[in-house]
Amino acid sequence: MSTSVTATQQATLDALISTLGSDGVLPASEVAQRQSSWIDPAPLQALTLLRPRTTAEVAAALAICHAAHQPVIVYGGGTNLVRATESTPGDILLSLERMAGIIDIDAANRTMTVQAGAPLQRVQEAAAAADLFFPLDLAARGSATIGGCIAMNAGGVRVLRYGVMRELVLGLEAVRAEGTVLAGLNHMLKNNAGYDLKQLFIGSEGTLGVVTQAVLRLFPAPRTTSTALLGMDEFAQVVELLHLLQRDLGGALATFEVMWNDYYRLTTTPPAPARPPLSQEYAYYVLVETLGGDEQNDRRHFERALDHAAHNGLFDDAVVAGSERQRAELWRVREDSEQIEHQHHLAFGYDVSLPIGEMEEYVADVLSGIGLHFGADARCWVYGHLGDGNLHINVWAPQLEPGDAGRVAAIVYGPLRLARGSISAEHGIGLDKKAYLALSRTPEEIATMRLLKRTLDPHNILNPGKLFDLEETTSP
Repeated sequence: MSTSVTATQQATLDALISTLGSDGVLPASEVAQRQSSWIDPAPLQALTLLRPRTTAEVAAALAICHAAHQPVIVYGGGTNLVRATESTPGDILLSLERMAGIIDIDAANRTMTVQAGAPLQRVQEAAAAADLFFPLDLAARGSATIGGCIAMNAGGVRVLRYGVMRELVLGLEAVRAEGTVLAGLNHMLKNNAGYDLKQLFIGSEGTLGVVTQAVLRLFPAPRTTSTALLGMDEFAQVVELLHLLQRDLGGALATFEVMWNDYYRLTTTPPAPARPPLSQEYAYYVLVETLGGDEQNDRRHFERALDHAAHNGLFDDAVVAGSERQRAELWRVREDSEQIEHQHHLAFGYDVSLPIGEMEEYVADVLSGIGLHFGADARCWVYGHLGDGNLHINVWAPQLEPGDAGRVAAIVYGPLRLARGSISAEHGIGLDKKAYLALSRTPEEIATMRLLKRTLDPHNILNPGKLFDLEETTSP
């Protein structure tokens, strides 16, 4: 054990080993063999990493840490992008990697009960094996855990039809900071018996409690998928296309993703593996996808809607996927955002939301600001889930250094107040955005958040310092 460990910390570690067993309490040397996050290869830093097997063990571990005023950070798949799980050498990490099971699938009620450590892809596959469908989907599906998706209120590419994670959770089991278990595993779509306590934990970034199990909504498995990539030169075409497809396709429209030209060029030009399905000259590219249940008519319905859009001049060129392989090729163009990091060191990424009618002017303001401050060599890649108002913005310039993050953030976030937007659509706040929280929340709202934090976590042990700083803190 490191000589920097205090007597109080050592006593806490001894109590945790007694409770969880030696294999449930990894030493700092083993923790350091793990990567900090999906995008940060630096070694994890922590006193230890706890690996409980049951909710009772989670509760016992939190009770020990609460009594010692010991900070605890829940570490999921490491895929968050706002440093929401960043730790220090004095923190204890809590992983639910040994609580990753599918507990039950209720086909009659279309629900799945799952432990919080289960990866999203495993949940998707378990639903499919039961001829059902869990619709949440994002590029990190293989590593992002259900608990992490709940903590960050994940969105992804099908929010337009199915909503964010908040709409897909019926019930939660969560453990409060001092070890109290809230066993709210509701299986009903409608339950109006008092406060909906699960909502406190969804999107709270692990600051109010530890989610250990969840009851998820499932849907009928789609029988058909229709996918197309469309190119156009005017943003007004993008907006009208969305409205027309919503009218013509109704609830079948699941995805409406938009890429600005620079992003499309990046992901369809070597060394990127994808090749351009359409010319690289259009200002905007829209990836649309429907999910349906009528194998005889869905494809015809989809193509009829595209014909209607073409007749109204809402796109200039299109490619329709004729096979699953072609569908995957179209999606690779949209999902290969890793090309930004692969090809350009130190790019800053942002996740914002705003009314669709404000987007064209907002993006123009951001592009102008980036060019003005960082010169003609600067790059700004814009893409996102336009159907639900969410854009991802990535900025790079040859001269950028880590210390420039604040300057870039001011350019990206500044226009959001006037546009009635939010600094976070689906990635959360973490450490990266907490200085800007007041751009999207009133002082009264932030004060209420602090009140909830003090009430549920009086010693401020759960993910301290994330989302916001408490006005008064208790030292560990």
